[in-house]
Amino acid sequence: MARLAETDGTGEIAERIRERRGGTLRPLDRMLLHSPQLADGWNSLLGAVRQRIALPADIRELVVLRIAVLNRAAYEWTAHEPEARRAGLDDTQLAAVRTENAAEHPELDARHRRVIAYTDAMTRDVHVPEGLFDALRAYFSDRELVELTATVAAYNMVSRFLVALDVQPSEP
Repeated sequence: MARLAETDGTGEIAERIRERRGGTLRPLDRMLLHSPQLADGWNSLLGAVRQRIALPADIRELVVLRIAVLNRAAYEWTAHEPEARRAGLDDTQLAAVRTENAAEHPELDARHRRVIAYTDAMTRDVHVPEGLFDALRAYFSDRELVELTATVAAYNMVSRFLVALDVQPSEP
């Protein structure tokens, strides 16, 4: 059970969030709506990360799931596993993401392994070694590198919020 009660999800900001979400609010949204202005900014930021950037969907979802593993954010895994599958990640790749040394897992291609190594460095150490960053240049444009970095940062924020407030996914 979450540490705070969910809000009722009314008002103009809640409606904007519902619109982005396809008509429903999730437990995360109902928690954020304790602070409507924060929820509004969050919705704008995550809306951009989810829907308005050039970063490929498989990369975005790989990042989200890896952060879910590293930060022990079960809600995030539950929410994004279906998205990851729609983006083309399969059972063996998803299992690899859950391993300690995912950045070396043979079931993942070189691009995915480098993205995981980058996500791990940003999440665990904050500092990213120069060689690791340079290795990403073979796979991503400058714009995509900025978007990859913002995606890792944003989903670390999301997972830490969820875990700290013990927000759980809705029952199916």
